[in-house]
Amino acid sequence: MRRFSSFRDFDWMLVSLVSLVSIISVLEIRSATLHTRFHNFDHKQIGFLLVGLALMFLISRIDYHRLVEIAPWAYGIGLLSLVAVKLVGTTVLGGKRWINLGGGVHFQPSEWVKLVLILAIARYFWGLAGRELSWLDIGKAFALVCVPMAMVLIQPDLGTALTYFPILVAGLFLGGIRVRQVLVLLLGFFILIGGAWMSGKRLKPYQMARLTSFIDPGSDPRGAGYQILQSKIAVGAGGLWGKGTNQGTQTQGDFLPIPYTDFIFAVFCEEHGFVGGMGILLLYFLILMRLIENAQQASDVPGTFIVMGVAAVLLFQIVVNIGMVVGLMPVTGIPLPLMSYGGSSILFTFLALGIVMNIRMRRFVN
Repeated sequence: MRRFSSFRDFDWMLVSLVSLVSIISVLEIRSATLHTRFHNFDHKQIGFLLVGLALMFLISRIDYHRLVEIAPWAYGIGLLSLVAVKLVGTTVLGGKRWINLGGGVHFQPSEWVKLVLILAIARYFWGLAGRELSWLDIGKAFALVCVPMAMVLIQPDLGTALTYFPILVAGLFLGGIRVRQVLVLLLGFFILIGGAWMSGKRLKPYQMARLTSFIDPGSDPRGAGYQILQSKIAVGAGGLWGKGTNQGTQTQGDFLPIPYTDFIFAVFCEEHGFVGGMGILLLYFLILMRLIENAQQASDVPGTFIVMGVAAVLLFQIVVNIGMVVGLMPVTGIPLPLMSYGGSSILFTFLALGIVMNIRMRRFVN
């Protein structure tokens, strides 16, 4: 069999799809910040994307088996970085989530921990391959994910903490969890959520308001329900074809909150309508299908687990962000992959895609 030797084995279709979404992102961020003090964020996004592309090509040259081997060390460093956030992190909008590296550069450790967890879960289930999962195995997998999740929750950053969960779900599913075990876990999950909800002690007041306001945003239109109401107005105002680039009244009138991050999809829908929105969803669907195809072609168990872990995180973020924009899910601050402004999120996505390319390039290696 031929072995990996060059970038000819890259999934250039996936790279093209990702690049197209990234270009759309820059254009929409420019529109969303056109008449604000953030008007240069589109230039910064270009910088993030270029660095991300460079890192994607760089990490694709490192054998992913080496990354899996050092996953325990990376996991430990990840936990230490989350501790560092608590000790020396920068507080923004009531949350301490970033470390100031100087020169206007901020690093969000919780984003890179997602990548570490994907590698750690792949390594863990690789060691369990060939036998049925016991409750002890499941408990260890939960502990592996829930420890950093709890550390991110206390920052507090509910959105990023939630993105760790699909990594665990993908690992358990691919690891061969049985239906009976799933039913028991679901029952325990609902009991836990119900207890936390009744106590009201696990979440901050503003987080509780976010989680409840999507049910009836009209009950507090100037407070907790404002973001969802303005987002739904923007999406509806776009109609079938949209109002045109830089012509969205909700966006340009500064009614839409933080339009360049959490609500970038609402900006796009207002400007490009239902047809444009469906086009973005199609691009995301094609990206996810390419990831699944790469997972199927992986040469071994850890390769499959890693690619499906990446796909699970991206799918979760897409569903939750767009559900939030159209009022079907609570506002949790989860960015839309490749579209929302933000260096940490962009770099995580491209690093993850770089490992996917790494796995694809070695799919013929025994």
